[in-house]
Amino acid sequence: MTATPKRRRGRQPRRRGATWERVGNGVYVPSGLDGDERWRAELAAWAEVLPPSATFTGLTAARLYGLWLPPLPDDVPTFVALHETSVRIRRPQLRITRHPRPPGAVELDGLRVAPVAEALLACARDLGLLDLVVLIDSALHLEIGTRADLEVVAAAGRPGARLLREALTWCDGRSESAWETLLRMLHRASGIDVEPQVDIHDERGVFIGRADLLVTGTRTLQEYDGADHRKPGQYRRDRRRDGALATSAYVRQGWVASQVIHDGWLILRAATDALGRDLTVDDIRPWWKLLDASLFSKPGSATMRHAWGLSEAEAA
Repeated sequence: MTATPKRRRGRQPRRRGATWERVGNGVYVPSGLDGDERWRAELAAWAEVLPPSATFTGLTAARLYGLWLPPLPDDVPTFVALHETSVRIRRPQLRITRHPRPPGAVELDGLRVAPVAEALLACARDLGLLDLVVLIDSALHLEIGTRADLEVVAAAGRPGARLLREALTWCDGRSESAWETLLRMLHRASGIDVEPQVDIHDERGVFIGRADLLVTGTRTLQEYDGADHRKPGQYRRDRRRDGALATSAYVRQGWVASQVIHDGWLILRAATDALGRDLTVDDIRPWWKLLDASLFSKPGSATMRHAWGLSEAEAA
């Protein structure tokens, strides 16, 4: 972790020279950092010039908590909550919300961060329903937040609360990855009931494994095949499991991320064929609508870039 400099009131001293890199007006970080280390150093630098009560929130807090994130642009702003009486700050790198009461905070890695429920409410003001469900699923699965805390925040009638309430009707903490959440949402939005993380047994009752999704009323398993499934140890376990499934009554369908995004029709056909029913365009339209309003799609990403005041050039 990058050490957090002591917060000072007022503007951070201007730093010059090859050992420092400019982040914003009067804000610098040590040169030579990259990735997560660079990002955390930038947050520490911003904390120095922001009012002492400033709190990182929204997607910034979600990343600090280690939640699953939708695909974010490299130039995504830093999300900050301030009390409405705080000094006015306008920086293109920051997206600031003002609150009638000082925003609550916990300390995380030396930074003031909004509690998980508050951070997710802030996300609900910016994101689409699909993005928000991914974030909530991860908070529940990782046991970083609780449904009860989220329900309290969602009932308060504040900006973002309506979408947060809707997202809570879709979320399921049994999901083990963002892409499992998307696979579940694809089915549910299209009117197909699925059960997450189902224990599978053969005809003799011997445990075979746990399936990502079971299409309700069938023996068809819909699973996400991510990068972890290509690791040597996991690959061997998967092959043993596939061998056991081959001698059982279950049929496994494995899908990769690009198929979840671009081949939803093909995935749903596997489910409706198992159910013995037809699949129509009207069935899948609700999923397309969710996808197009999310950061998992180009239209959704373009919409949010515009809302955040980001240039169109970066979206290309």
